[in-house]
Amino acid sequence: MSQPKLPDIDALLHIPQLAVQNANAISGPHSWGHPGPTHFTGQMTALERKLGADFGLHFVAVGIISHGYQTQTNGDYVQRFNLSRNPVGKDGSTCAIVEEGRIHLQLSLVYGLQLDTARKAASDETLDALAQQVGHTLATLRIAGGSILPGRSALKPRLIRLADGQDDRATQFRHLRRYLMPGYALVARDDLLHSHLATLQQDTPDASLLDAWLDQSRLNHIPTHDDGNTVWQQQRGSGTGWIVPLPVGYGAISPLYEAGTVAGTRDDCTPVRFVESLYSLGQWLSPHRLHDYRQLLWYPTHDAASGVYRCRNDYQAATQTEHDTVGVTA
Repeated sequence: MSQPKLPDIDALLHIPQLAVQNANAISGPHSWGHPGPTHFTGQMTALERKLGADFGLHFVAVGIISHGYQTQTNGDYVQRFNLSRNPVGKDGSTCAIVEEGRIHLQLSLVYGLQLDTARKAASDETLDALAQQVGHTLATLRIAGGSILPGRSALKPRLIRLADGQDDRATQFRHLRRYLMPGYALVARDDLLHSHLATLQQDTPDASLLDAWLDQSRLNHIPTHDDGNTVWQQQRGSGTGWIVPLPVGYGAISPLYEAGTVAGTRDDCTPVRFVESLYSLGQWLSPHRLHDYRQLLWYPTHDAASGVYRCRNDYQAATQTEHDTVGVTA
């Protein structure tokens, strides 16, 4: 299968400064912290369904910008989730505690949209009213299981219709970046995972991608000798920047079963299959380092042949295109 790329979009919808309370901090079986991109692409789909097919906006991709977070944990070196005590059972005994990781978020979202014919020809006032309606509808939903609190920002949602030329679109995105700072944008860094694998294989030829991912996701304690004394140093993988382990989707571990043939599913109208999480690496970058809206947006893809359901981000591809363009211009 060829490498997927971001579908063509007609507009960007900026939802500023959302306060989310008690979002899910357990982003995958092997990681915890800020919710991953699958949480936001799922919320994007729920938002489009809530608005309805007649609304005229098709949500294609979403950009994630974090302005702050507060994990609900305690402890010094070892962090433990703050857990709630459940009510007693019918017989008066204490119920079991189910571990729930929670995090408070302050974030902005940027949606990539495709407009129908009527919305493409709509006035700026109409688009502005649509943006406000999307903001009100979003407030009735949840983000990664967390509740959206009433807005405290003076900024309002904005729908930006993209220009035709690439230079004009770049100018529009530069103006948008001002409203995304201070903060950090989440981008994909699959390239760092593969380059680190090549580094590991120089000393350990049988190293795998899992070894490279684990080495980039943990603190490694390495002994060094100084005048006969052993000194332990902490090192986390290689590279620079705020690199994080990132769940990016799901891979099938079973065939696709027909609707209604598997007991205990959510409904009997949708085909179902069993999956496991897919992991890669991500990086938090200041928005001023992004020069193209394609570097920011995450979009869902599906490969029926391999059964891979994955969120992708074109940060590296857009960056390479930018460098090639600069080289040709020079």
